[in-house]
Amino acid sequence: MSTKVLIIGSGGREYALAWKLSQSPQVNQIFVAPGNGGTETIAKNIDIGFTNVEELLKFALDNKIDLTVIGQEAASDAGVVDAFQSAGLAIFGPSKAATRIESSKAYSKELMQSQKIPTANFETFTDPDSAIKYVQNRKFPQVIKASGLAEGKGVVIAESFEQAKHAISEMMVKKVFKDSGKTIVIEDFLPGQEVSIHALSDGTEAVLFPPSQDHKQVFDDDLGPNTGGMGVLAPVPWVTKEHLDFAMDKVVKPALKGLKSDNSPFTGCLYPGLMIDGSDVKVLEFNARFGDPEAETYLRLLDSDLYELLISCTIGNLDPSKIKWLPKTAISIALASGGYPGNYEKGKPISGIEDAESVEDVVIMQAGTKITNGKLITNGGRVLYVTALGNDVTDARSKAYKAISKIHFQGMHYRTDIGARPNGVTG
Repeated sequence: MSTKVLIIGSGGREYALAWKLSQSPQVNQIFVAPGNGGTETIAKNIDIGFTNVEELLKFALDNKIDLTVIGQEAASDAGVVDAFQSAGLAIFGPSKAATRIESSKAYSKELMQSQKIPTANFETFTDPDSAIKYVQNRKFPQVIKASGLAEGKGVVIAESFEQAKHAISEMMVKKVFKDSGKTIVIEDFLPGQEVSIHALSDGTEAVLFPPSQDHKQVFDDDLGPNTGGMGVLAPVPWVTKEHLDFAMDKVVKPALKGLKSDNSPFTGCLYPGLMIDGSDVKVLEFNARFGDPEAETYLRLLDSDLYELLISCTIGNLDPSKIKWLPKTAISIALASGGYPGNYEKGKPISGIEDAESVEDVVIMQAGTKITNGKLITNGGRVLYVTALGNDVTDARSKAYKAISKIHFQGMHYRTDIGARPNGVTG
């Protein structure tokens, strides 16, 4: 049987999904819409935007696609899953209603409150003056979040009233995140270290991935503005079985139960970001898809057939015993364009990927790239992810940074401290 898979998205996560799905003996052909310069080498890119529901559905029907996989959350929010399901097509990802757990931080916080999921104290605002008045009397730091989707960038940790006022104005008055900032959530700052948890769900059953840790700030030592993620380590050595049991019983299961009772059962990858401070665990936010760059790390560690796992979620028979992990450590480090996460130039030639992949256990996952006149050039903020497997953190880091030394494009910058945080200590 000729099995065809369509992946929707264009970043490093979609490259990682295509890379792993291409290893399944059950998959014959992979399409990525719209894809990037790297996915072109392992799949066939289709020039359809990820929110173009009509064209995506037409392509899937015309080409008899057996499984569609949502990479980019904006596709779920646009209603792609609902349209595919109505047409009787198998698709991995949450419905538009279930995606609200990510696409509306206001809804997500209310869900957490109703299901008694531990999270920071918060208030929601649709009026900037009320938000400014509220924050005037709060203890700093306070966290200001655009309620809608903002590609991981709609969060400001305000250290003072002036910073908070500026963030509220940027989001609500200047509309730097467009409609995503019409509603904002203001919440108390939580101490600790952030950890990413992922769970595959078929709507009822769920299975946890190993814990991972994203490094969001652009510079070493967690300095500078937030980005979509500059690198990830998995598993995280200091995260305990107790932490993970808590995440499953007090976070993932109640969230799935709450969504089901809201008539929006969640099928896909549920990704809560946790703040862990000793034995205290609270939820920062939920995402409704694989993390990016977490996926690039997880799919190096996964020792199971990804196609089987994803298709089982879509038909409601996920078997947790089928998911196996390599007993290794994985690391993923972003190589970014000069100026990212602010303004950056595109079109810089990229060299050294083949040399980098000659380093043992290294795979380069492409994100912001494209091929023009046969040459690979930069086409985004986060350009490449250097991923490495090791026996431990030190081994994985050493391979990854050795590989990075072989890659070049003008303005390239990256963090040198991915995976180097002290165990369980903020810093």
